[in-house]
Amino acid sequence: MSNSGAPLVGIFGGTFDPIHYGHLRIAEEIVKTVGLQKLYFVPAGMPRLRHSPVASPQHRVEIVRLAIQKNPDFVLDEREINRGGVSYSIDTVREFKQEFGEEIRLCFVLGADAFINLPEWKNWKELFNLFHFIVSTRPGYTLTLIKELLSKELREECSQRWVSNTESLRKDTSGLIFIASTTMLDISATSIRAHIADGRSVRHLVPSVTVNYISENKLYL
Repeated sequence: MSNSGAPLVGIFGGTFDPIHYGHLRIAEEIVKTVGLQKLYFVPAGMPRLRHSPVASPQHRVEIVRLAIQKNPDFVLDEREINRGGVSYSIDTVREFKQEFGEEIRLCFVLGADAFINLPEWKNWKELFNLFHFIVSTRPGYTLTLIKELLSKELREECSQRWVSNTESLRKDTSGLIFIASTTMLDISATSIRAHIADGRSVRHLVPSVTVNYISENKLYL
């Protein structure tokens, strides 16, 4: 992979309630596939489009910190937790943009299901002026299929933005969409919380340090 052009930095948001190997595997593959310099994990404070997290913000931050601590490509960013109130991606990315400047290309990592619902996000069209989208999807989930699932408005907005190689992301400042075919492990935070509530083991679903922290703090019981 060529590293010519501007460096790429990724932003990976979520409630991470708790973070698990599904998140971590996707993150690992996208860093390598796209050639990200760093990937910032941004735990949400209070998401607008999802149910409120079960664990407290402080616990979720610590769970992420423990899970990513040995990977030098991953960075924990606590700005949404520290900001308080409802979390809006556009506010977060504006701050990243201001801090990194134009010499860095920001890439926002999200799943195909979240991307399909993009028109529900605050000021969603402005997002294309701030970063590139890295859409994570399972193998065989083709670009054609994703396009079919988009609303007319979103399909029209995206029509000239799809790219098939990561070098395009380095050349343009923002507004492009790259589909990353990743290993989608059949793990969800909801199922993990249910396992814990039922007294079942969640080892090999989340990192051991995370399992220990959850147990010690009696989370999700």
